[in-house]
Amino acid sequence: MKILYAASEALPFASSGGLADVVGSLPQAVKEVLGRDGDVRVVIPMYSQIRGKFAEQLELVTEINVRLSWRNQYCGIWKTERSGVTVYFIDNLYYFDRGTLYGCHDDGERFAFFSKCVLELMSAVHFYPDILHANDWQTALTVIYLKRKYAHLEEYRSTRALFTIHNIDYQGQFDFGILSDVFELPEWDRSVVEYNGCINLLKGAIVCADMVNTVSQTYAREILTEYFSSGLHHILRQADAEGKLTGIVNGIDVDYYNPENDPDIAANYSYADPSPKALDKEDLENICGFAHAPDTPIIAMVSRLASHKGFDLVRRVLEEIVANDNIRFVLLGTGETALEDYFRDLAARYPDRVAIRLEYNKALSKKFYAGADLFLMPSKSEPCGLSQMIASRYGTVPIVRECGGLADTIRPYNEYDGTGNGFTFTNYNAHDMMSVIRYACSMFADHSKWDNLVKVVMNVDFSWNVSAKRYIDIYARLK
Repeated sequence: MKILYAASEALPFASSGGLADVVGSLPQAVKEVLGRDGDVRVVIPMYSQIRGKFAEQLELVTEINVRLSWRNQYCGIWKTERSGVTVYFIDNLYYFDRGTLYGCHDDGERFAFFSKCVLELMSAVHFYPDILHANDWQTALTVIYLKRKYAHLEEYRSTRALFTIHNIDYQGQFDFGILSDVFELPEWDRSVVEYNGCINLLKGAIVCADMVNTVSQTYAREILTEYFSSGLHHILRQADAEGKLTGIVNGIDVDYYNPENDPDIAANYSYADPSPKALDKEDLENICGFAHAPDTPIIAMVSRLASHKGFDLVRRVLEEIVANDNIRFVLLGTGETALEDYFRDLAARYPDRVAIRLEYNKALSKKFYAGADLFLMPSKSEPCGLSQMIASRYGTVPIVRECGGLADTIRPYNEYDGTGNGFTFTNYNAHDMMSVIRYACSMFADHSKWDNLVKVVMNVDFSWNVSAKRYIDIYARLK
């Protein structure tokens, strides 16, 4: 089976969030299951940080020119190999030497060019996959181009497309003025991408793909409703009626996130003996400028500071908890200015109880995961979420709202029979969240119950093993 994953980012090469974790680990898990029966490859853009950090590992495959409407642009194809997976990089300084992955005024053009290059890469390296697995709006055009521009060619005719929605809020919406000029789509394809009066690339990929999935079973159900769909529920309901919508919960890279040998944390520990985790808590206290207080629970958040992550709930009650309860709160992340200002002010007023680091830092995040006692994710919507699984891997007990992948991965703790692997609340309500936080802290004070809960949490298998097999089942059905 030949599989090509197309994405805008992948660990360890370029990352802005959970998509990179998935694309960095799922292909390797699939390759491990398929063994010699699988030819698994990945393609991402050659961003400037990749060129600087990984140059010595890369090999130039070929150089071609790629046409996009009236443009005729250089495309260098580089590659490396990781754990049996070939990773290609699309090189073009004009589009990808920006110092940032996203947020440019011409993102539509940048990723249209990348998508066209993905299809041309197949010809250039003589690799026509059985499955093109595209991810999010940045690669939606790979699916659209495959079905609307390349499917009549013999070499591309048998390639099937799976499109994964990692977050439906980001849809790739553009004015119709660039339909032909930038996206190289003729007027007769207007209906494929048209939704609510504009170009919607996510919608086009959903319509064109042979199969559509999202990253948890619960989220696959949620996005059929108007509340969760960001307006695409009509299109998704049609896909569901056609039997081509499903949900597969993500896994995490358990080798990268492994407290037994993680070089980024102060002390290594395991499920069998989690006691050295106390040294990681002390290390986090030092980072945050806190006095050592082993009996005071630390609640951590590692997150983009965005409204759908539940920060309005946090703002509503966090100061009340900090002022009145024996807890400490630490935050790592960047995002909306109003949220950054709020946490900056709170930390200034409670320096012995609140600490923030307004940055995106993968290595530092693991110190937060390992050093905290509790991990808070009160999301309004969460397609899958990786942080609750990563925190669990490090024995930091999640507190989550029951939505999307959080509901699929975290079961509420029952102190009477010891079942469950975290603390949960259902309603999107700040005081419900506060009540659960206080209950979790009361369990932290009961050392025998807490020690057992930490071991239960660390023992949950969040690897890609099960999910990779489910993806392979889909690939086999499509093939």
